[in-house]
Amino acid sequence: MSQHSSATLTFAKPLSTRSGLAWGLVGIVAFSFTVPLTRIAVEGLSPLFIGAGRAVVAAALAAIALIATRQRRPTRRQVGRLAVVAAGVVAGFPLLTSFALTTAPAGHSAVVIGLLPATTAVVVVLRTGERPSRAFWIFAVLGAAAAVAFAAMQGGSIGLHWTDLMLFGAVIAAAVGYAEGGMLAREFGAWQTISWALIVAFPVMLVLTAASVVVEPPSATAGQWLAFAYLAAVSMFLGFFAWYRGLAIGPMAQVSQIQLVQPVLTIAWAALLLHEPISWTTAAGGLAVIVFAGLAVRSRLRR
Repeated sequence: MSQHSSATLTFAKPLSTRSGLAWGLVGIVAFSFTVPLTRIAVEGLSPLFIGAGRAVVAAALAAIALIATRQRRPTRRQVGRLAVVAAGVVAGFPLLTSFALTTAPAGHSAVVIGLLPATTAVVVVLRTGERPSRAFWIFAVLGAAAAVAFAAMQGGSIGLHWTDLMLFGAVIAAAVGYAEGGMLAREFGAWQTISWALIVAFPVMLVLTAASVVVEPPSATAGQWLAFAYLAAVSMFLGFFAWYRGLAIGPMAQVSQIQLVQPVLTIAWAALLLHEPISWTTAAGGLAVIVFAGLAVRSRLRR
């Protein structure tokens, strides 16, 4: 992991699609624990502390890695793009999901977050100027409609709650961060991308963490601290090593399909770790979102 080994991902022999898919799967398995472990952590820690504090811890790990390997500093243009990545995956997704999961069940959240594959594909289309087929847009809209309908019919009443709006916002934030980070990783390196994004976000996240400690001092059990530690070290840092590397190897649209596995795994972890029941509405809603997201991404691939 030297300065020149993966900074621009220029390999003597092009890596296969299977390699990109394998790296992407490792990243998604790491991310699949994020929602249930956040649900555990918010029982003893404030959502602001969880969302911002894990970025501060991850930034410290990133600084150690960057200094130890003497990585080149990003250019001014790259800093601007890193800020987009930071806004999406370092600040936006962690903070929004942390606040949403103070009340929303992990299984419910996993279904809404199941929109992420199709949303990422849409952002990539807009970012790269592609012109996908009409089928892509039809399936993407149907997937979004299925997720909104599922969220609106939960809790015994019709209507979206503020937690659902936060989850939808988290999906958009993550999609932007994934798409921009995946493109940036091709020229800058996979682990370097998330490391520098954490450094860019560090001042703001440090202020937010300090404010959360003053307003609500942390008081958690050992299990809740362990959940926070996973969120900081894996969900916020190490998981992106594999995920951005998979996206960088690509093809990005094909690797992004691996995200379809995430809601299934997350619902399973929620049942095992939190003992949440898997209702027929959760199963049906998750299946609908996954099917439409998969059809949208596959139609784009055929294009």
